[in-house]
Amino acid sequence: MGPRRVGVLHHAHELRRRHAGGEHHRIDTAIAELGYIPDAAARALSSRRTRTIGAIIPTVDNAMFARGVEALQSYLSLQGYLLLLSTSGYDPEVEARQAQNMVSRGIDGLILRGDMHTDSLRRLLASQRIPFVNVGVYHPDKPYACVGNNNEAAAWRACRYLMELGHRKIGMVAAISSNNDRATARAAGVRRALADDGLQLRPEWHLEVPYHLDDARQAARTLLSLPDWPTAVVCGNDVIAYGVMLEVERRGLRVPDDLSVMGFDDLEWSRHLRPSLTTMHVPTDEVWTRAGEFLVRSLSGRPAPLHHEVDVSLVVRESTGRPGRTPGPGAREALARNGPTDAGASRR
Repeated sequence: MGPRRVGVLHHAHELRRRHAGGEHHRIDTAIAELGYIPDAAARALSSRRTRTIGAIIPTVDNAMFARGVEALQSYLSLQGYLLLLSTSGYDPEVEARQAQNMVSRGIDGLILRGDMHTDSLRRLLASQRIPFVNVGVYHPDKPYACVGNNNEAAAWRACRYLMELGHRKIGMVAAISSNNDRATARAAGVRRALADDGLQLRPEWHLEVPYHLDDARQAARTLLSLPDWPTAVVCGNDVIAYGVMLEVERRGLRVPDDLSVMGFDDLEWSRHLRPSLTTMHVPTDEVWTRAGEFLVRSLSGRPAPLHHEVDVSLVVRESTGRPGRTPGPGAREALARNGPTDAGASRR
């Protein structure tokens, strides 16, 4: 039955390809009854394509990446492609090793986060002629593909909005900038916005933390323990903003009366919080879908724009307002009442 089944399936697929109408249904029924599954290895030998796209993201412990990967996988599935996923932990050397593993398994294209890659990775992709695209950044001056937003300009807009409300004492709880060009660009945008009005981002008001609630809460504790703290804070992403808001509330203070908080990304939870989070909306689904589309079109020989910028928009909610009083007796009393530390709130 083995050789006969293979022969039947081969001819069935040929008939299905050549004939239309009711015969399609009968052929599909026969294929289903036989339980036929196309042999991907054989197809790869024939076409020199595995129809597999690789993607390397920093971590899966981030709602933004999870949402983006889900959108990418949905698109690729409709195009008949398989997604192969890996993480780098924000380490370019790990990213390069993961890319080598993927190339050895025959990926047709690769999606990378940001544009901080090792020279060895760039040489590998060039020598193997693997098309790739950077997501989350927009660099139209560079000779390789990217899909994303201008992080520096978006952070500038976020900070300018706070300044339009009257804030002059603005801090930032940013993501760790090492090996993260998106975080670096966002900090640069905040600095530029302040400099436009002759202000600066004071060193003690600029903290870098991982994308974790505990670390963000610790950063808020550090800010609120200063003799003079900012009236508004720009956060590197929404998760960091959640942590800052939680700590402000834990201290008996109020957002935005005692501290305005600005996020970045516009995750699902941001509109459900109380107070809801003012943030910069990034169309995550579009970014990752466009990246997949670039690779699929490139692999099929169709034209695709090398650089694609997505629109980022300010979403004003309840976590920002005009500056309130300078932290005075009421705020100081709240801090004293709740104490300088919160046991168990930080892993440190």
